[in-house]
Amino acid sequence: MHTISTQSAPIGKMEFLSFQLGGMEYGVDFRKVKELRTFKSLECFASEGAIVKGVAVSRGVIMPLVDMRVAFNDRAASPDPMTDVIILQLSTCVMGMVVDGVTDVVRLYPDQISPIPGLARDSDCDYLMGLGETDGRRLILVDIDKLMSIRRETVAGAQKAA
Repeated sequence: MHTISTQSAPIGKMEFLSFQLGGMEYGVDFRKVKELRTFKSLECFASEGAIVKGVAVSRGVIMPLVDMRVAFNDRAASPDPMTDVIILQLSTCVMGMVVDGVTDVVRLYPDQISPIPGLARDSDCDYLMGLGETDGRRLILVDIDKLMSIRRETVAGAQKAA
């Protein structure tokens, strides 16, 4: 299990947990993160498919596992010792997000976040908050609640169509 500093960010700064997916670096709102676990440390069962990796139990909480490596990179990958699971408290549920690896906590001022080049405001990618830049690093910032609501709608729509 990873330990993350819970010190408060200075006024005006936002904290993002950064993680790797297919060689790119992403960030999610640190306030949504409950804990970090390695994939192998979770009790997993009921594998359902490529993106929904199955169900896991962590500290007595049963949650779905979403493999972001497949969702963002269209590649199925077996977990290895470096595979991390970010356990998130979303507005509607607790879930585990499987990623290539967690990097650190990044603190950004609003002026360090810019729109993603070439992305229209009314696009289907409204879950992308922007591009965070600090110390030569670029993070694609994701609104995880919006992203997961899109995934739930997509799965529900596919089930109705079947």
